[in-house]
Amino acid sequence: MTTAPSSSFDPLAERRGGGVGAANLKPLPAFRTSRPGDKVVEALLLMAAVAGVFITTGIVYILLTESWPFFEKVSLGEFLTSTRWTPQFDDAHYGILPLVAGTVTTTIIALSVALPVGLVLSLWLSEFAPPKFREFIKPVLELLAAVPTVVYGYFAVQFVSPLLQQGFRAVGSDLSTFNMLSAGLVMGVMIIPYISSLSEDAMRSVPMILREGSYGMGANRVQTGVKVVLPAALSGIAAASILAVSRAVGETMIVAIAAGQQPTFTFNPKEQAATITAYIVQVTMGDQPHGTTGYQSIFAAGLALFTMTLGFNLVGIYLRRRFREAY
Repeated sequence: MTTAPSSSFDPLAERRGGGVGAANLKPLPAFRTSRPGDKVVEALLLMAAVAGVFITTGIVYILLTESWPFFEKVSLGEFLTSTRWTPQFDDAHYGILPLVAGTVTTTIIALSVALPVGLVLSLWLSEFAPPKFREFIKPVLELLAAVPTVVYGYFAVQFVSPLLQQGFRAVGSDLSTFNMLSAGLVMGVMIIPYISSLSEDAMRSVPMILREGSYGMGANRVQTGVKVVLPAALSGIAAASILAVSRAVGETMIVAIAAGQQPTFTFNPKEQAATITAYIVQVTMGDQPHGTTGYQSIFAAGLALFTMTLGFNLVGIYLRRRFREAY
């Protein structure tokens, strides 16, 4: 009389040597969790991360230590509230507001150009452009960021400003040769790749199942792109926008050449004004003797610029965490 084999089967028993056919099984090969080169790569990556932290710490340390003698002679209240910036005169005033006004005005103009154009381009590249054409046009757009900023500055002075002057004369208004409007417009063209490229990457990372669900509900491609893909990629778009803002705030040569170097407290884009970076360039070219209060003011201005950029980055981190979508 024969007995039927047991229906219970333990697959781990075969590996332990007590199951069916254990004699025919071969031991599993040893799995190496790391290679000798992995340790080298890990060490290099650690060194890069530590170097970044030390460089940032060094920059903050230099700004604080070099700005301290300036704030010993100039009160923080005057620096933050005064609307006069005249370090070259005998009756010197060190109010940062004129430089901040020029920086903010040119940045707003640049974003008014780069943000809508960059978002439209990124949406078109992500949802409508043929794949081969997208692979061709995207590197071409990114070349705009590779053009030297000096070229952009002279382009603003020699081409954009005369063109704007003709337009303003046609409506009975005047425009200075050096003005914040032309500088901001050209700077907006320069930062378009920062928004379009990074936003397109964020939109392309949105899962296809969301698009298919939108199509299944009867939406067309435009509705899907605007009402589904765009909100789903909002965290990446916000990060790209903050990066573009930081780039615009820290731009030097375009505003130094095209916006002028007159520190006037104004938000009128038709007038010339100096930005924080333009003033730093002006002083470092030798307008102020080393060790004077006027020379030390560039570190105070740099500290203000660093604080503004840090604030924008913190806003970007908050927006990424607030609107981040995990799929």
